[in-house]
Amino acid sequence: LCQRSLLAAGSDDQRAEAFALEARSLIEDGQLDAYATSALEIAISARTLLRHGQWDDARRQLTIAQRLAPGLTHAIPWLSGQVRLELTRAYVTLRDRDGAQDHLAEAEEILRVRPDLGVLGEQAAELQGEADAMRHTSTGSNSGLTGAELRLLPLLTTHLSFREIGERLFVSRNTIKTQAISVYRKLGVSSRSDAISRADELGLVDGAAQPAPPIITRVQSAAS
Repeated sequence: LCQRSLLAAGSDDQRAEAFALEARSLIEDGQLDAYATSALEIAISARTLLRHGQWDDARRQLTIAQRLAPGLTHAIPWLSGQVRLELTRAYVTLRDRDGAQDHLAEAEEILRVRPDLGVLGEQAAELQGEADAMRHTSTGSNSGLTGAELRLLPLLTTHLSFREIGERLFVSRNTIKTQAISVYRKLGVSSRSDAISRADELGLVDGAAQPAPPIITRVQSAAS
């Protein structure tokens, strides 16, 4: 199921997510979370959770996968390489340059010892390009998008103004504007629409404009 999910994702097949969720369910039902061979499914599950904005659950899954990864060496090169590349993709999605580079370095070490892994080498090269792009567009901290910035991203896909977003998150318009600018910088873009497009490419949001989420009390406000 993991391999079917990866193949489907590579061709933008919507079944990729269903395969990933089914694989995760099998792991949980079988209580296989402690086995290194479950690391690939768990890493894929983390990326699915990121897509749905479940940041805390995604990070927990990433932590589990990272704990299991050392049990996978070049002795089982294909699985070991795939796990490192999926972890790299997750950290690229989170715009965490250091995390992405660490896992990519492990993947490249496996490829150095076992260079005959076909498409994995190509994928590693593509991810290196993503990591290099982050290096060129980011300044300051390399820790990636913060929790506040991740919460903001789905709201940026709506037609809400910064002031209206602030009302939903119980912060000021200026705070939202500052967070948005930080998001733009980390994504390497300069506008809200470009940030939405880039976040959609990374699997952080659904790029289509979404209706504003309901709130208990909505305060009348002017557009930002």
